[in-house]
Amino acid sequence: MQGTIAFLCAMLVASAARADAFSDSRGTWIRDDGNAKVSIAPCGQQLCATNLWIRDTSKGEQAGDKLIMTLKPTSQGTLAGKAYDPKRNSTYSMTLKVTNGGLTTRGCVAAGLICRNVRWTPAK
Repeated sequence: MQGTIAFLCAMLVASAARADAFSDSRGTWIRDDGNAKVSIAPCGQQLCATNLWIRDTSKGEQAGDKLIMTLKPTSQGTLAGKAYDPKRNSTYSMTLKVTNGGLTTRGCVAAGLICRNVRWTPAK
């Protein structure tokens, strides 16, 4: 019985962490370099980040581009998993961390050898 209670408590904590991180990551965000504004919202069982506007399109980014993120909670305020970019047909490992007043994403390719951290602030 104690094992069942412990398991249920662990599941409740994991569900709460998932709800908080998923809820806190939703919204409209400005990238730290000021070049992008994205909306993060549910799309099915995943989260999608959709470009609302891009200031400099020279690197191929455009408004309407989408990143489909399949993430699970790893700790309070942190989600990790995969992100799929349908435009480039590429999959990345992804970590999304919600912090006070912001969001940090880390995307990696080449088995984690090449990574990029991006800081986001809420759009006003």
